[in-house]
Amino acid sequence: MGNELYELTVRVFYRKLGRIKYISHLDLVRCVSRCLKRSGLPVWHTLGFNPHIYVTFALPLALGYESECESMDFRLVQAVPFQEVVDRLNQVFPQGLEAYRAAPVVQKPEAIAWAEYEITQEFSQGKPETAGQALEAFCSQPEIPVMKRTKKGEKQLDVKPLFTILEQRVSEDAFWLRMRTAAGAQRNINPTLVLDAFATQTGWKADWTQVVRKRILDESLHDFQ
Repeated sequence: MGNELYELTVRVFYRKLGRIKYISHLDLVRCVSRCLKRSGLPVWHTLGFNPHIYVTFALPLALGYESECESMDFRLVQAVPFQEVVDRLNQVFPQGLEAYRAAPVVQKPEAIAWAEYEITQEFSQGKPETAGQALEAFCSQPEIPVMKRTKKGEKQLDVKPLFTILEQRVSEDAFWLRMRTAAGAQRNINPTLVLDAFATQTGWKADWTQVVRKRILDESLHDFQ
């Protein structure tokens, strides 16, 4: 088979956990491209004067976020068992990246509409339950205007209809919540936008925050496939 043709497109689902959360999406693309080369998989390359591996990511992850549900697509010039794709990638992935499933592409990235996150925050002042009460009052407002940076500059956005607190609880020293936010090409916010607005309005600025993406969903709230 010639290099101008490819056999199939593979979607690999992977986790990004731990210190690797501090590398940017652009650095992740470079890292994954090198790993694909090292894996020995028959990956399709673009044509022309500068051939390179063509790999795409459905929903780039914000810097500093961890995730248990990322995905990337690339093409193979010959069929390889999906479990072998997973195993060969895990042999060369750096610490913090772990492939857990490979499958045919089912949905286009345009199908993505929502994402769910688990968020843990710690505060040096006050008790976590007080922060939880403040968050409930914050979310009950009829509008929550924030300033969002875009490619064309800053614009004001009402995020009230773009996120939902699905669950929250407190412990002795931490505040935990599960949040669903709008995601995808049409509308996209991340939890930091909401948390920063909460901190600005209430004064509850966390000393430590962990954000883990748990699910990527379509409009019907089914997992992106």
